[in-house]
Amino acid sequence: MSDEKNGPEPKGLARNAANYGDKEFALYLRRSFAKSMGYSAEALKRPVVGIVDTGSDLNNCHRTAPELIEAVKRGVLMAGGLPLAFPTISLCEPYLTPCSMHYRNLMALDTEAMIAAQPMDSVVLVGGCDKTVPAQLMAAASAGTPAVQLVVGPMSANRYQGERLAACTDCRRYWARYRAGDVTEERIQEIEGSLAVTAGTCGVMGTASTMACLTSTLGFMPLDAASIPAVHADRLRAAEEAGAQAVRLIHKPVRPDELITEKSVENALRVLLALGGSTNALVHLAAIAGRVGIQIDYRRLNVLSDTTPVLVDLKPTGEGYMEDFHTAGGMVALLHELRDLLHLDTKDLDGVSLGDRIGAGPRFVDRTYIKARNAPVSPVGGIVSLFGSLAPDGAILKRSAATESLFETEARCMVFDGVEDLAARIDSDDLDVTKDDIMILKGAGPLSTAGFPEAGYLPIPRKLARAGVKDMVRMSDCRMSGTAFGTVVLHISPEAEAGGPLALVKTGDRIRLSVKNRSLDLLVDEAELARRRAGWKAREAPKRGWDALVQREVLQAPQGADLRFLLPEGR
Repeated sequence: MSDEKNGPEPKGLARNAANYGDKEFALYLRRSFAKSMGYSAEALKRPVVGIVDTGSDLNNCHRTAPELIEAVKRGVLMAGGLPLAFPTISLCEPYLTPCSMHYRNLMALDTEAMIAAQPMDSVVLVGGCDKTVPAQLMAAASAGTPAVQLVVGPMSANRYQGERLAACTDCRRYWARYRAGDVTEERIQEIEGSLAVTAGTCGVMGTASTMACLTSTLGFMPLDAASIPAVHADRLRAAEEAGAQAVRLIHKPVRPDELITEKSVENALRVLLALGGSTNALVHLAAIAGRVGIQIDYRRLNVLSDTTPVLVDLKPTGEGYMEDFHTAGGMVALLHELRDLLHLDTKDLDGVSLGDRIGAGPRFVDRTYIKARNAPVSPVGGIVSLFGSLAPDGAILKRSAATESLFETEARCMVFDGVEDLAARIDSDDLDVTKDDIMILKGAGPLSTAGFPEAGYLPIPRKLARAGVKDMVRMSDCRMSGTAFGTVVLHISPEAEAGGPLALVKTGDRIRLSVKNRSLDLLVDEAELARRRAGWKAREAPKRGWDALVQREVLQAPQGADLRFLLPEGR
């Protein structure tokens, strides 16, 4: 047995061996147990590629994970590596209480710990559903192990009575019609079985699809791999290539922090804006960047937004689905249109520049779904930041999903104090609200017991929905689904539970929203606010478990709602 004390860094199963004073015994023991699984001595000499397995019976998005992992293993073996899969936490939107975002940082912590603790020279991150890809990239950035991202891909659209459907923009559209009394109980049950009919993530430009596109822009996977449908054969070929890529990374390592740079993050922001992508992606990108010490400047976001057109015409802001984006030319077509706005010298895992990855563009572009720069969906980006007396540290509006006639609004507000209050009163015929009011939800930010949920898309009160109201201004310190739409101000910071101005807002106060001026102001005099603040106190904090740790360590939305102790030292 060789003495590795003064040799090169251990590889394969020799990595990260426990050392109780006899390292050779630890390796001997490790090999013995590995051989109990049927591995030969020759196989155990190979470099190891870890594969993060997020398959779960409680994650329909990841239904194809077992098949994808087999394809990854094939790619690893063909390239000369030894693939070893291991499970981590898996998060799927509909199945988690209080919400999946509450557990994103827990998944990141779990994944980082397992990557760092176990013997692997590189890792393939298999994920897809909204919080999984951010959690995995956060983990990889902190662990420092070379990592390849493999997304499961978007679901395919279904046909129902002559129209196409795919979760979850269409589910919200039909549910709004059901609440308004325009869709019967029998029909809503039929639609329930028609919205999501294949494996994969939501088939619109929601959070999962947006994050896939941003991840490919950052360089963690090929550009075309962002949009391959989950059930397409090319998705398996992408998985095989991810395995081969992971082996190449062992021989020519590229750390995650070499891809996550100021320039690549700005490229990702440009892409987010051009996609008309999910507001959640901004929180996730801030968290990923924060893991390598980069802070996203929300005021800089406005500069980018004013110079980046929306070019992708997909739901929830447009008409198409992710399968249309893919066949229309996908990320290569989009980035080719944005070429002069991007930092083309950023690199991918193979060291290839973004400019070379884009090349001359795709052979074909369907302008139905990917517009030319001279004929955009919108001449400006899909998201803006707002600042003012109600949001000193910023708030977000997805203007590409909003009603333009509501961009300049000054109105009375109607306040819900937490998600329980919202649920209890929103459908009451006695609710003190009109279509011209601003609805406010507070107490649902990162510090709240609600866990920073996607509750910002407040439903139109039933009495207004029945009267034909389709949109109204809504504001909160929480998030909304990337598949949702409407004039919804989100991520108001500081949040109410942190004692921000939002905590002091009462029904009847007047609020002024100005998208033109990028402002959001509470029109209450300082003396009255001082009186209210003197009587305000935060809710009692949880005392144990994950909830207590979150309460103690969670940051605000502009910092990605990450946990303070997981940031690089000194940040």
